[in-house]
Order: sequence, then C-alpha cells, then structure tokens
Amino acid sequence: MTIRIQCLVIDSGEPAALARFWASALGWRVTYEDDAESVVEPPENSGLVDVVPDLLFVKVADEKRGKNRLHLDLRPADQDAEVERLLALGARRVDIGQAEARWVVLADPEGNELCVLPPRQPEASAQREGP
Repeated sequence: MTIRIQCLVIDSGEPAALARFWASALGWRVTYEDDAESVVEPPENSGLVDVVPDLLFVKVADEKRGKNRLHLDLRPADQDAEVERLLALGARRVDIGQAEARWVVLADPEGNELCVLPPRQPEASAQREGP
C-alpha cells in the first residue's frame, strides 16, 4: 500500500500558541504558521521526517467539550521529570477517572488530554521487538 498518515489535525482556538506548546513539548519545530493553521514537524535530519505524522493545528470557533476521542501518549525516559517539564510549559493535571494508573494524564493549554507513560521496561521492549 502506498498511503501514510500525513498529519494529525487538532482543532484549536489559538493554533500558533498551541503549536508552540507542542513543538516545545516534543522537541519538534513549527514549520508553517498563519492565522488559520500551524504545523509542527519533527526536527530535520532526525530520521522522523516523513515517517511520523506532523501535527496540524487548525483554528476553530467552538471550544473543546468533553474528553478527547483521540489523544497522544508520550513515553519519556523519566516520567516524573517530563510531567514537571510539561507543567512548566503550560500543561495541567486532569482527572478523567484514571484512578491509580501508571500513566499521568495532563491537558495541553487548550484542554486536550495527553498521557505521560512510565519508561518502557527493557524486557517489554525485547518482547515487542521479537528475537
């Protein structure tokens, strides 16, 4: 099949501001910005360009209501440090009924949920990658 996911489209009240948050959060770059939309892409020469989907933030008039139907899960090397870094960038903690989960649920500055997962255990990586 010669098809791939080009981008994940995220509705936003302030696309440029939200794109800057996500660019900082992921260590990516804003590659396009106007009043209606902003694009965030992986760093050049990272090996991720044209491999992982870009993030496209588009301006919409209506506000977010309820829990997202789609969200991003982030897996850092240090969960606690990453949660603190994202909070400093403007994320906030949210409770969506996750109880005693191993992941931390945050919301970006516009309220879109994201999860910060614990680091992958070496044995889990080896099992997933195969022999």
